[in-house]
Amino acid sequence: MSISFDKALGIHQQALSFRSQRAGVLANNLANADTPHFRARDLEFSAVLAEQAAKRSQPGFAMQTTNARHLSVESLPTGEGALRYRNPLGASVDDTSVDVHVEQAAYAQNAVDFQASFTFLNSKFKGLISALRGE
Repeated sequence: MSISFDKALGIHQQALSFRSQRAGVLANNLANADTPHFRARDLEFSAVLAEQAAKRSQPGFAMQTTNARHLSVESLPTGEGALRYRNPLGASVDDTSVDVHVEQAAYAQNAVDFQASFTFLNSKFKGLISALRGE
């Protein structure tokens, strides 16, 4: 009997990858906080989740259209479409949309979410190892 790592690990592997990419985007925003005319960006989790669900074609995530006026599946953002510009909370003198406090809070929340995904993934691996050892 073979082990399917995709089924055993669930979405935690993709969540870890997403959190890592988002950390890079948020760090780039913080690094360019004093750059005039810089536009802050962020990754949208729902767009990445829709992309991963489309790749896996899980029936639980499938979009059903019951009316001719529903949006098509092709209109969902994928890939780079998940990277969105952030709306500034207020006007700035140098026309930048980076709010350092918002970016730091988002980075801290992303770090907590990364650690949670890493902990879940670690527990999955520990469970697989104990199952292989027969414990």
